Amino acid sequence: MDDQSPAMGLVHLLRAVTVEFDLLGTEFAARHGLHPTDVRALIQLLDAARAGTPATPGWLGERLRLNSAGTTALVDRLERLGLVRRSRDTADRRRVLLEAEEKATELGWTFFGPVIGEVMAAAEGFEAAELETVRHFLASVLESVGRARRA
Repeated sequence: MDDQSPAMGLVHLLRAVTVEFDLLGTEFAARHGLHPTDVRALIQLLDAARAGTPATPGWLGERLRLNSAGTTALVDRLERLGLVRRSRDTADRRRVLLEAEEKATELGWTFFGPVIGEVMAAAEGFEAAELETVRHFLASVLESVGRARRA
């Protein structure tokens, strides 16, 4: 592979952004007495809520690649901290649903709000067509990484 190609330059830049976000997540976790997996779980639950996807312990464990015992320990810990709520599915009382509590959202906004604001401000400097190109590229990268994880 040509390490100097424009495409490889994007790969390196995307990796750098990923590392910076990972470091932010690690700092957030440390400040709030959380494990990095706790942060990833909260992100998954918030994303599920935004997408209207029912989040069950099995779904969460699959997304985080945790076994049943690890998922239970994770959810128990987040529930004790007041960050996650378990509830019974009204359509199927045997099924448990998970939801991030408002406290988790508030903690996230307090910490990540400034960087989100900066990213939003940067995005406002782009035309709609440019933003669509970036969105398309990032969605393609996300799909590629997902395929690699599943392989």
